[in-house]
Amino acid sequence: MQLDKLFTPLTMGAVTLKNRVLMAPLTRLRNTEPGDLPTSLARDYYVQRASAGLIINEGTHISPTAKGYAGAPGIYSEAQVAAWCDINQAVHAAGGLMAIQLWHTGRISHVSVQPGGEAPLAPSAITAQSNTNIRNENGELVRAPCSTPRAMETAEIEDLLEDYRRATDNARRADFDLVEIHGAHGYLLNQFLSPEANTRTDAYGGSVANRARLLLEVVDAVVAEWSADRVGIRISPLGVFNGLSDVDQEEMAIYLADELAKRKLAYLHISEPDWAGGPAYQDSFRQTLRAHYAGCIIGAGGYTADKAEALLEKGYIDAAAFGRSFIANPDLPARLQAGAELNALNPATLYGGGAEGYTDYPAL
Repeated sequence: MQLDKLFTPLTMGAVTLKNRVLMAPLTRLRNTEPGDLPTSLARDYYVQRASAGLIINEGTHISPTAKGYAGAPGIYSEAQVAAWCDINQAVHAAGGLMAIQLWHTGRISHVSVQPGGEAPLAPSAITAQSNTNIRNENGELVRAPCSTPRAMETAEIEDLLEDYRRATDNARRADFDLVEIHGAHGYLLNQFLSPEANTRTDAYGGSVANRARLLLEVVDAVVAEWSADRVGIRISPLGVFNGLSDVDQEEMAIYLADELAKRKLAYLHISEPDWAGGPAYQDSFRQTLRAHYAGCIIGAGGYTADKAEALLEKGYIDAAAFGRSFIANPDLPARLQAGAELNALNPATLYGGGAEGYTDYPAL
């Protein structure tokens, strides 16, 4: 297929992208502990991929209690701000743009990564039927079942919003171009959206509007801290991941599309469910989403160049985010544009694997 749209510029909020091949957020778990600091390896990793229209970095927790995975980075301390600033300056020098994904894992966590060994926070005290990454007695990353969370008190919501505000200010000072709120994949904001994880009886549970309340309050807090044209959000409508199965939540998806459209964000990032074993979107659902959200939509989830181009042609998306293919192909945009063969993904480099770095990629 001729890739006529994938390699055209795109204005996305306050920034203009050189192409519509975006790098999706990819959990790396290669950061320094204690301190949750990104390292020079992260700088090299992102600089290698600066030809993407936009890099959306790995999920970055907004506070110590937001942490769910050993080895993940943070954006809540001055040391972290300085480390990310060094990375962003290098990416900008290489011609790239970076968004930070603001992350609260909620119940997808473990007491061993929580301050004081406390229970993780969640909308309700319901254990996720999922695993996370912790360190064993030898300091190695291993998978372990998530710990039972405790339900957040209503009075704690304002503290959470302040964590998002502070993280947004830190991201701006760290020279990120945009922030992306992680509202997908079974993490805290997605947990509030889901009736499977949220059985609250206060203003944050029950109806669609109540379950969506926290996500929208977070969006408003982040926008107020920076500006709407610097803010994106990732959601995963009809997804199956991290112990949640929201395949019947189309009403919630449309409600969010309507509410987010009012806020005129830089973008709405849709993580499609088929990459994780969920049902593929039908055109009818894509049409409905587009009808309710006229702003910039990023599609993601097992995309190929041909799939991206076809959906761009139909007007269902405005850009496509590529995940795992970017790991083995730092020059992915050039390979897609040239129709070149892609390097095979080495599973050992996923998550914490290959933490010493993997830089000798076969060139075009």
